[in-house]
Amino acid sequence: QVQLVESGGGLVQPGGSLKLSCAASGSIFSINAMGWYRQAPGKQRDVVAAITSGGRTNYADSVKGRFTISRDNAKNTVYLQMNSLKPEDTDVYYCNAVISTRWGMRGYDYWGQGTQVTVSS
Repeated sequence: QVQLVESGGGLVQPGGSLKLSCAASGSIFSINAMGWYRQAPGKQRDVVAAITSGGRTNYADSVKGRFTISRDNAKNTVYLQMNSLKPEDTDVYYCNAVISTRWGMRGYDYWGQGTQVTVSS
């Protein structure tokens, strides 16, 4: 069984910063891509940033230059440093990882429980 546990959300003023963390645990053989998504009530879940096992990153246009995704493969953890936050960044943020649980098995998507980020004065 695999579990993703997120932390670091909260309330911050516009222009402020937050850092989200997501640690994967359980029966993990390998982790491929990891990423962060966000979703507002009644809307679809959209990708914010993603990072491959080799460290290649990709960002949504709306967060380029403000958000930085990173990972610590030894700790099976992915981070999202969010700077210059705007009210429109307010959402529930979800961690995602593509994980193989044993040799030769394809990777499957796993999701964290979500953490609320609110940007407001």
